[in-house]
Parts: sequence; structure tokens; C-alpha cells
Amino acid sequence: MSMSTAGRPLAAPGHMGVDYEERVDFDRLRRYRIARAKEALNSSECGSFLLFDFYNIRYTTQTWIGGALGDKMIRYALLARDKDPVLWDFGSAVKHHKIYSQWVPEENYRAGFLGFRGAVAPSVGLMVDAVAEIKSLLTEAGVADMPVGMDIVEPPFLFEMQRQGLTVVDAQQLMLDARCIKSGDEIMLLNQAAAMVDGVYQDITEALKPGVRENEIVALANKRLYEMGSDQVEAVNAISGERCNPHPHNFTDRLIRPGDQAFFDIIHSFNGYRTCYYRTFAVGSSTPAQRDAYTRAREWMDRGIDGIKAGVGTDEVAALLPRAEEFGFGSEMEAFGLQFAHGLGLGLHERPIISRLNSMKEPVELKVGMVFALETYCPATDGLSAARIEEEIVITEDGPRILTLFPAQELFVTNPY
Repeated sequence: MSMSTAGRPLAAPGHMGVDYEERVDFDRLRRYRIARAKEALNSSECGSFLLFDFYNIRYTTQTWIGGALGDKMIRYALLARDKDPVLWDFGSAVKHHKIYSQWVPEENYRAGFLGFRGAVAPSVGLMVDAVAEIKSLLTEAGVADMPVGMDIVEPPFLFEMQRQGLTVVDAQQLMLDARCIKSGDEIMLLNQAAAMVDGVYQDITEALKPGVRENEIVALANKRLYEMGSDQVEAVNAISGERCNPHPHNFTDRLIRPGDQAFFDIIHSFNGYRTCYYRTFAVGSSTPAQRDAYTRAREWMDRGIDGIKAGVGTDEVAALLPRAEEFGFGSEMEAFGLQFAHGLGLGLHERPIISRLNSMKEPVELKVGMVFALETYCPATDGLSAARIEEEIVITEDGPRILTLFPAQELFVTNPY
């Protein structure tokens, strides 16, 4: 799927498979991802990658189990040079993969369990056996004497790898680089995920009125997203009134009141591809202080977007964002996360990370196919309100294109008096 858009809107087609339109080609998506992972491995010092990060596992094996098991450090995948990936998973999930996920050889799906992040003590020996099995596969592949790249790991597992004579190095940097450039299929999935949130914000504007609790808005967003086909609503932030400043990054049962400023962040995934999508509203009416804060946040956003194009360094984009002192913070560390951009894909925070905290030291060149979310925040002079805006951006050959389409040029007053 070409990245050339020739000025046409980026496609966000229906979610069903059909014969009369080209939509997401999942076979092509799977081929692209495993090829990128193998390229990262072959260009490194490593003979293999051993992956626990569940986004890296999905990227290399094209499998997923979420919810309670997705982050328990019991699923792991081995990618050795010139070999198909091997996945260790919950036993019943393995049986399912063998039936429905046949792009990995059947014998490469294996039952595994390491202890639920320490709930089963390492002294039981599960990790000893697992590392011995991994080492035997590495020996068979002829790469046991080469470093093993790992992304994230529990300390006892790392110690056992070392005890059994394996050299462990970092693979997360390599995998994040591999995942950084999105294919056309990935961009379409990201756009479909954003389109779902466009609709949720319409629902929110209709529901956002005095007497509604923040958690009710969160419930509304969850319900609508799952109805539309989301596979995971990771988080919904709902912040209103005096909670807007400072930004707490969560939600409560606070009752929304007349004249409140309120902002929301909707983080969910469609077929694994995520959104991070803030919008700010005024409830019933707005004040000059609220409107001024929103205008500044929007100006910072537009300034950042105007500076984004392929070939530009992330330090140049970060320099367009306000300094911490311009909006009431003493250092870039204290202000981190309020004026920055982060990559989007299977994970919520991928590359590039663009901020004054890190980009001036190690700038990265922006490239066609990068997708990221740019966030701005401006506290109001009333001491309690604040504006928060976020746009998702894909870099195309024609420049930056916006995925997040719910109106955000001016402060939106819901249910005005």
C-alpha cells in the first residue's frame, strides 16, 4: 500500500472485509512486521531476540491475548536468525493459535509459564527449565554463542540466562526502531482507531452538562468504543473544573458544574493500533481566561505541526514548543508530558519522543511513515482551568496529515446556555 496520498484524505474504511474495496490486508501487514523485525535482528550483533514486551510479541508472531494475561511476563517469543519465531504462551491459547494463527509453524507454538511476575517463586524451577529450552533452540540454530537481545525482563529470569552462560544485551532499542516506520496498512488501522474516537467525542459533547460525573463520561466512552469494535480501551482520562490545573492524568467521580473547563484523553486500540486523543471543552459557557488558555494551546499546537516534515530533526520540532517556564514550571523534567509528542502504533509510547527534555541531546530525523501524537497544555490565568489539545499526525510524502478530526481550532462550548 503506497504512502503517496496525492492530496486525498487518508482512508478510514469500514471494518468488515469486502471484495469491492481495498482495505487492510492483514497478510501483508504480518509480512511487513516480521520482515522489519528480522531486518533489525540481522543488522545487529545479536543471534536472537527474546521478547517479553507484548507489543514486540505481537509484531513478530502476529498473536495477541490481552486483558489479565497481556502484561504478566508469562508470554515470550524467540526470534533466531534464519528461523521462524517461537512463542511460549498460556497452554489453552497455544491450542487456539495452532488452529487459527497458522503463519507460525505449529510446533513453534509452545505452552509456557514463568510465574505471574513472581507469584510463583523462581525457586520452583520454571525459569531454569525455560532458559534451558531456549538455550537448546539457540544451540540448534547455531547462535548460542552470540548475544541474546532482550526487551524487558524480570531480574530472576535475567540472572538465570546469565547463569546458563547466555550473554544478554538490549533489544528494545532495535525493536522500537523497527516499529517506527508504519506501513500503509498500519496507518489505515491507526486512522480507523482515530475515527472511532471522533464519534465518541460527538457523544461526549452531547452528554457533557452539569450534573454528569467524570466517571460517567469514562463509562460512555468505554461503552461506545467497545460497541464500535475496539479490542482494548486502555484508559480514558476525564478532568474537569479545578482538577484541570495541575493536570492529574486520571478521572474521578467529580460532578461537572456550569462553566467548567473539561478535557479528556481517549486511549484505545483497534486491531492493536492505538489512539492518544485529547480534546478540551467548556460546559455551558466559557470565560475569557479559559478562551485565552485554549488559544495559546492551539497556537503552540499549530506552530509544532507547521514545523513537521520529513528530514526535519526532532530537536527542531521541540524548539517550537514552549519552554517549561512559559507555562508555570521550573524545569523540563517537571513539565514533561505536557508539551511533547510520542510515537503511536501497537504501543502507546513509541518513537519518536519529541520534547525539550530529550530531543536536544539526541535528535532523530523525521521520516515518511512515522506516526505520532503531539500534545500541548496551557493553564488559565484563573488558577484552576486549563486547555489540553492533542493531534495525531502521520508524516507523508506530502507533509504532515492529521488523523484526529474532531474540531479543535476553537474552544468548543457544550450545551451552551
